[in-house]
Amino acid sequence: METEAAPTPLRIGILGAARIAPMALIRPARSCPEVTIYGIAARVPARAGQFQLKHGITKAYPSYEAMLRADDVDAIYNPLPNGLHCEWTIRSLEAGKHVLCEKPFASNAAEAERMAAAAERTGKKLMEAFHYRYHPLAARLREVIDGGELGAIRHIETSMCIPLPFFNDIRYQYDLGGGAMMDTGCYAAHLLRHLAGAEPEEVVSARPTLRSPDVDRAMEADVRFADGRTGRLRCALFSARNLVRVHAIVRGERGEMRVLNPFLPHFYHRLTISTPQGTRTEHVRGDATYLHQLRAFAAHVRDDAPIPTTPADSIANMRLIDAVYDRAGLRRRGEAIGRAA
Repeated sequence: METEAAPTPLRIGILGAARIAPMALIRPARSCPEVTIYGIAARVPARAGQFQLKHGITKAYPSYEAMLRADDVDAIYNPLPNGLHCEWTIRSLEAGKHVLCEKPFASNAAEAERMAAAAERTGKKLMEAFHYRYHPLAARLREVIDGGELGAIRHIETSMCIPLPFFNDIRYQYDLGGGAMMDTGCYAAHLLRHLAGAEPEEVVSARPTLRSPDVDRAMEADVRFADGRTGRLRCALFSARNLVRVHAIVRGERGEMRVLNPFLPHFYHRLTISTPQGTRTEHVRGDATYLHQLRAFAAHVRDDAPIPTTPADSIANMRLIDAVYDRAGLRRRGEAIGRAA
């Protein structure tokens, strides 16, 4: 009896020898036979060669452009600095490659719309790498809310605050799309929207702590939803008041849900639900978030399997980030001069 041959693995090329690539892509790929990490290109060809040898990648290309022209690369992983996501994602799509683009998707919502339009025009798949959304914990949080045991939801808080005191890091550079709201804040914004199941109607207030003009090292923002629910997001790259804070809180009329470390739950997390009936703690099993994400990307490309981090979702997240910067009185990322009236 003949058996059907396994499909050829999706051949992925990496744009840039980024520090995130081993954890986010290369190591997960070893447990994901649906893909192979085939290519690497860097601005400095020698660095691509070193990265290739270190991580056992099949081929190093002399430039980004050369890898995009290559017929032996099916998809591109784009972990470039935020300010380069739009340009190189669109170039990749137009070169006939599917794209897994690191978060935040773009510098601003206008760029995100251009990227989504390019995916639609070329017929290629485009997915934002919010890896936490692919872990079973993310679905479990919605199950608790939708199940009704918390009652009508009144308030949601999300926080992603970490210490990054290295101020020469690209995450503090405005021209590369830096700022706390872009980096850790994109997670807090995304989770807030996921838990709400809706888009905020208004950013009521935004309180930045600046590292330099227009570059925030911390941000706190309050939002309101059309049905009267309120939300608060906190993010920081360096804040004495919020040195490490990675959690979410959902308060309803009959109970409260708290989750510690919703973004990297495979390392450790704790989900606590408190109602008049008592308090319980849950731990949701799952593989590494990045492995779940990589499987989802391969299935999306191969079988058109649905994904939660679509270009439309990415546009909505960037609109919230833009609105926070607007309310804070700071320039949106990607704007060379002040906002247009």
